[in-house]
Amino acid sequence: MVWQLIVSGLIFGCIYGLAALGLVLIYRTTDVVNFAQGEMAMVTTFVAYVFLEKQGFSYGVSFLLALLFAAVFGMVVQYLFMRPVQQAPVLNQIVLTLGLYMVFHGLAGIIWGYTPTSFPEAVPGSPYQLAGIYVTPNELFVVAVTLALMLLFFAVFRYTKIGLAMRATSQDTMTSELMGIQVSSVFTWTWVVGTVLGGVAGMLTAPTTMLDPNFMADVLIMAFAAAVLGGFISLPGAILGGLIIGVVGNLITFYVSAELKTAFIFLLIILILYVRPTGLFGARVINKV
Repeated sequence: MVWQLIVSGLIFGCIYGLAALGLVLIYRTTDVVNFAQGEMAMVTTFVAYVFLEKQGFSYGVSFLLALLFAAVFGMVVQYLFMRPVQQAPVLNQIVLTLGLYMVFHGLAGIIWGYTPTSFPEAVPGSPYQLAGIYVTPNELFVVAVTLALMLLFFAVFRYTKIGLAMRATSQDTMTSELMGIQVSSVFTWTWVVGTVLGGVAGMLTAPTTMLDPNFMADVLIMAFAAAVLGGFISLPGAILGGLIIGVVGNLITFYVSAELKTAFIFLLIILILYVRPTGLFGARVINKV
């Protein structure tokens, strides 16, 4: 039973890690914590549902069309809302994302209602038994998508010009502009990628939790926890933080109480941050005056 809980927790942790990856990517590049990340993922998942159930497209086509919508969605949000306040204090930008959270949540309720709706699995089928542990085809799909995105991001950040521009911008925005990097374009692409990652996490979560305007709330909390645990500036740390929180949350739910899961997880984070204030992969920042 323990190993079954650990494996199930790792699968949930993959989803938390993907959501945290989008948060960390946006924060690392723009210094803004996007509190609307979960609601943008929720809207993207509803769009996928429309393609699936209303338009009759296959899951693969609906998945790709929803990700295309997420890319455009992130671009529009950055261009219309975040770019005009790009030079404003960071706190003002964070408050704006809180406003976007409430707007998207309310619009989703008006358009699609608050009644929970079932969302199909990407790969339906009976579970496999591996060494006494049961794993469904859809759970294997979640792991495969997470691994594929991790490898893709590693390649993009390591070997492409846009990856180099993102890394440079995250270290020093002013110097990057002086070196000819279009910082506004980098910010836009960062929001595009972050929104797409959130959309993937939403579509992988919906078959388990049912689809309604509130279904990403718990995932967003766990994604924030994963990002903080990983250091909030480390992309590998976001994934590792998600995996740790997924396993710990599963064990607490089974052995203690589902209601106390969030409290125990944040207690774990407090203890880890007490020992290592910058998180597992965070780096101490030294400012010269």
